[in-house]
Amino acid sequence: MSNQFFKFKQFTIFHDRCGMKVGTDGVLLGAWARVDGARRLLDVGAGSGLIAIQMAQRNPVAEVEAVEIDAQAAAQAEENAARSPWAGRIRVVCADFRTFEAGAPFDAIVSNPPYFVDALRSPDARRRLARHAEGLGYDLLFRRSRRLLAPGGHVSLIVPAEVEKLAADAAWEHGFRLWRRTDVYTKPGKPLRRILLEWGADFLPCRADSLCIERAEGGYSEAYRALTRDFYLNF
Repeated sequence: MSNQFFKFKQFTIFHDRCGMKVGTDGVLLGAWARVDGARRLLDVGAGSGLIAIQMAQRNPVAEVEAVEIDAQAAAQAEENAARSPWAGRIRVVCADFRTFEAGAPFDAIVSNPPYFVDALRSPDARRRLARHAEGLGYDLLFRRSRRLLAPGGHVSLIVPAEVEKLAADAAWEHGFRLWRRTDVYTKPGKPLRRILLEWGADFLPCRADSLCIERAEGGYSEAYRALTRDFYLNF
């Protein structure tokens, strides 16, 4: 992978001006988040714009907004969106999610939020902003999402296994219930690393499953290939 860009089947993401580069977490969430039937979608903490562009590819009619607090990352996300085949349906906003306002409610909100809560802070301010839950914590995410979501809407996140309780407690505090969960393992027999989660306000049965990125014998699993096939060049 180039240090400056990552090429997907239908678009290219330049990320050299972003605190966080393209990674497996973002691709997973962008492929997993439920976007069918939505008219308006929001990517919170958009970084390079990867997830917003994935959602635009997967939903042929939705208007997608991407909010990013870092000016350089927001500018690069806007450039990435403008080069994509769905430029007319993606709007990038450089703003703090605390004060972000939308013209209309969203059917789904998706976020790959900063996840290092107690870890050692990076000396690089922009990388710290992208990686640490200083500006975009779970309480803020769910509190603002409750205001911005349309009735029946949902929030989708990817979180490290060790901070699941923080996310779950914040979701419950703001009236969200877990609708869908996928436990993500690097390969069979390895510890749980990431969890894909979807919350909504209604009481619905939670659908739970698991996904291994790799097979025990090596190589990507068929389930991971099936989920991300529309994006990765080698799938």
